[in-house]
Amino acid sequence: MLRSAAAVGAATTSSRVLGYVRDMVIATTFGAGPAADAFFVAFRIPNFLRRLFAEGAFTQAFVPVLTEYRTVRTQAEVRDLVAHVLGTLAVVLLAVAVLAVLAAPLLVWLLAPGFGNDPARGELTGTLLRITFWYLPLVSLAAAVGGVLNTFGRYFTPALTPLFLNLAMIAAALWLAPQLNVPVLALAIGVVCGGLLQLLWQLPSLSSIGCLTRPRLGFGHPGVRRIMGLMVPGIFGSSVAQINLMFDTILASFLVTGSVSWLYYADRLVEFPLGVLAIAFATVILPRLSQQHAGGDDQAFSRTLDWGLRWVVLVGAPAALALLILAGPLLSTLFNYGAFDANSVVMARRALWAFAPGLLAFMAIKVLVPGYYARQDTRTPVRIGIIAMLTNMVLALTLIWPFEHAGLAAATSLAAYLNALLLLRGLRRSGVYRPQSGWPRFAARVVTATAVMGCVLWLGTGSLDDWLLRSGAERLAHMALWVASGGACYAATLLLLRLPLAALRHP
Repeated sequence: MLRSAAAVGAATTSSRVLGYVRDMVIATTFGAGPAADAFFVAFRIPNFLRRLFAEGAFTQAFVPVLTEYRTVRTQAEVRDLVAHVLGTLAVVLLAVAVLAVLAAPLLVWLLAPGFGNDPARGELTGTLLRITFWYLPLVSLAAAVGGVLNTFGRYFTPALTPLFLNLAMIAAALWLAPQLNVPVLALAIGVVCGGLLQLLWQLPSLSSIGCLTRPRLGFGHPGVRRIMGLMVPGIFGSSVAQINLMFDTILASFLVTGSVSWLYYADRLVEFPLGVLAIAFATVILPRLSQQHAGGDDQAFSRTLDWGLRWVVLVGAPAALALLILAGPLLSTLFNYGAFDANSVVMARRALWAFAPGLLAFMAIKVLVPGYYARQDTRTPVRIGIIAMLTNMVLALTLIWPFEHAGLAAATSLAAYLNALLLLRGLRRSGVYRPQSGWPRFAARVVTATAVMGCVLWLGTGSLDDWLLRSGAERLAHMALWVASGGACYAATLLLLRLPLAALRHP
């Protein structure tokens, strides 16, 4: 299973690296001004729904049901389920997209009400939203196809799909934008083209496993009805972090121009370790947990969860501290070019300081939630998710006054810890998860190695002013040096402390 997670992580790493190239191009071209704010709001709305319905609740509901079909049904029945799921999903999402296009001004007013003080920015956001919303049905179908491939043990191809969105947006920003009277429209067009490429890329793999078939509408299909029943409450349980980020966007729209963009760029840096590490493990764990639950192997189920949580701690703790210490250097290295000035780096750094400590909780949620969905328990994550969401709202409304956009990020991090702790408590109380022996010694080793790494980075990286004075090439060279040095110190310390690596290879 570690090999599968490594394959997903490698594919995701390439996509995330190209994603940073994409963000560098956007930051250089549009900076953190009104046009960038308008695009990020217009992109966040369909992207939010993608994570909410497709990669979140839909995948968590679809994969366990499909796994059960593969275990106890014929291949023809599996193909029939896939055909009806894809057809039903396509019809629903196309209807949602049409309604969203018609209601674009209302959506902008609801989700970025602060833009009402700037009619031009609000109108531009609505125009962009009418384009970007067509990304939702395309990328959601791509996520559904990816769920099928994951269930069949094909992880690498779906993990590469974000690469095509990044390529399309980079091409749009560099080639199409200079040819348009409103350059930022090119980014919206690039988003839609990227969604189409993500879907087309996976179809040959779907054909190779015998599941490429004509989509059919199937609201009455028993498998589709089960998935819908699991999915409706799962919308909250699996995607609380995205709801919190959307709420932050609403509040940030009332702050100074640039606040939405500063939160976006800070969140993008948190998304790198989250996407490469946590999502890789979660992608592999869900089908495995579903298979173990279907087979009645409770001990293996618990061991798999324990394995996932140990990897969360092993990679999440150093990643969170590194983001905290390297916040300014990372932002300046990646984005401080063209229209993204030094003030934008400083303001985005404040948001990243608040997001970084929450990384461990964000990662833990990705591993803990499948522990419920693999057993087709959607109600418990819903209750926990609502508690965490309401907590985030209260904290955001409280912290926004003294800390502005950074307060919104801090509220999201704190709510994520509450969410993760409640999920963990629920699994333990129900007896589903029983921690394996050796956790205190394991945690002590990780904390010690993380502290050594942190000292090296703190003493060596220098001040943000020094980084801002360097050229782009110099920043990149210094960043590569310190990331490598920090990683080497962390790994060396773990080896000196004799961390039992063999136990981490398999659950």
